[in-house]
Amino acid sequence: MATNTKTLRMVFRNQAGKNVTISLDNPRSDLTSAEIEAAMDLVIARNIFTSSGGDLVSKQDIRIIDSTTDDLYDPA
Repeated sequence: MATNTKTLRMVFRNQAGKNVTISLDNPRSDLTSAEIEAAMDLVIARNIFTSSGGDLVSKQDIRIIDSTTDDLYDPA
């Protein structure tokens, strides 16, 4: 049986110049890029998350990934 899933993937750059990805499952279907960008700006401005390479300092990418998984074997 196939299952479909959607994941919102937000990519930030940290102080060390490395990418940091935050993923959220099942985003709202009516979510706009402006809403996501505003949330990312808030994360950066308030230092909500940090990483081993320091604080998040800029936005790099936003993607909504739609994937289908086919379960081909069930060991029932």
